[in-house]
Amino acid sequence: MFHEHHSRSFLKSTTWFILAFITTFTILTILNKDWRIGLTEAVMVQILKAFLYYLHERLWNKSNFGQKLKKPTIVMK
Repeated sequence: MFHEHHSRSFLKSTTWFILAFITTFTILTILNKDWRIGLTEAVMVQILKAFLYYLHERLWNKSNFGQKLKKPTIVMK
């Protein structure tokens, strides 16, 4: 079984946060026709989503569902 370190989960959460924030901000700005409202709502939503994503990743790391260890291949020269 593979184990993902907390730092990897944190980096993945951060890069996802940036991508999701830009998307959420753009959509909310278009819908509200005001970038300030879009920014405020996007910040609140994305902070919550980043935290939930991190927890989701950590929970999945406790499961080995769908994972299989590959046996190492020995290469003879």
